[in-house]
Amino acid sequence: MIDNRSIQNFLAAAGRAVAVDGQWTAAHDTAARAYLIAAGHDKASGWTAARCKVAVQQCLMASVGLEVGPIDGLVGPTFRFALEQWQNRLRDVTPLPAAVAHQPPVWPRQADVPAFFGPPGQNQVMLQLPYPMVLAWDLSTRINRFSIHAKVAESARRALTRALDHYGIKRIRELRLDRFGGCLNQRAMRGGTNLSMHSWGIAIDFDPDRNQLRWGRDRAFMARADYAPFLDFWAAEGWVSLGRERNYDWMHVQAARL
Repeated sequence: MIDNRSIQNFLAAAGRAVAVDGQWTAAHDTAARAYLIAAGHDKASGWTAARCKVAVQQCLMASVGLEVGPIDGLVGPTFRFALEQWQNRLRDVTPLPAAVAHQPPVWPRQADVPAFFGPPGQNQVMLQLPYPMVLAWDLSTRINRFSIHAKVAESARRALTRALDHYGIKRIRELRLDRFGGCLNQRAMRGGTNLSMHSWGIAIDFDPDRNQLRWGRDRAFMARADYAPFLDFWAAEGWVSLGRERNYDWMHVQAARL
């Protein structure tokens, strides 16, 4: 999420009398809601304070030309991508071969993805899930399938089936391994021009709220011991966890080597 001080500065510049000190209080919640309503987002009157705060961040990013989609206060893939651009922290995606020699050659290196998987957005199938999931940005929406590249669909199904067999559905839900953060999403990689692995439908995000992009092992839930078997099941299929490899983006597994 955008830091409190930046949001406060945005509200203050919009004429709201708020303290700009990095501490978020009920007064800031009130100012955020009032700003949204004044800006024409009338539905904000019925939103929670947390949703209003997200919506103000959407307005902030939109004001500097970032694509945020509708101002709805929901943390979906478009919002998270806008945050990546806002943060403007490019990551090295081409490490030396010795640094990733341990990654099994089941799937191609990222540089070879187009040759192996074909044009982005094509060759998609619907993966029938072994257990139901919910959209991480809209928990009221349940899904039983999602679009994924045909070459990795069976592999993903096996990993998810092993997770269900290991944890059981009750524990799956407790650990929020049923929070789907996206798969196919044709877009550029963090702040750059190269396409994300999501563009081919060969990357999946889980529980993004508790495994945010810049969080390391000290904060990301997926780094905890309870989640190790889940990531092991993906590793057994040759998928790469960016959290384990780079200690960021713990939500993300991909069928491509670094």
